[in-house]
Amino acid sequence: MKLVRLIEAHSESLSRGLTEQIQNSERTSDFRKIQSADLQLAASEVYRHLGEWLLQKTERDVATRFQNVAARRASEGIGLHQFVWALMLSRDHLFRFLRHESFADNIIALHGEMELFGLLNQFFDRAIYHSILGYLQAGETAAKGELQRARDLAISIGLMSGRRIQHESLESAEDETGRRIAAP
Repeated sequence: MKLVRLIEAHSESLSRGLTEQIQNSERTSDFRKIQSADLQLAASEVYRHLGEWLLQKTERDVATRFQNVAARRASEGIGLHQFVWALMLSRDHLFRFLRHESFADNIIALHGEMELFGLLNQFFDRAIYHSILGYLQAGETAAKGELQRARDLAISIGLMSGRRIQHESLESAEDETGRRIAAP
């Protein structure tokens, strides 16, 4: 895991380079709304602790982290396609760095490099998957919030009653003879 330690040691310069790429790419133009320092901090955190993310963190850890980040980026107006592209840029940025810095001088070192590339691909695949889920959940939450605001507005202007009617109780309402009773 010599290469992981190399990435962690260069996390600051890697995150600066990635931040520049994200802010200069037309495919990630929404990220120009985000302060460079915030983007760099997010990238640096993953790069600085890459060994943990690859070897110790569970699927749940990846899910929690990337669903939360995705929900935050969605609320900041970053499009899903641009967020996914930024993750792909992050992966490719690491791969370029590794190709430049690594040189396998024996079969064992080569095997280690190939294993690392596989772990990185798996990590970024999971990050993308959970980010998409985070965006979907953020959209559902926003839609529910919009419905609640519309309901509150309708109540405030008298279009709706503030009472919630239990649909199930209306369906089962019967009189003494067992006939259905119309809802009041």
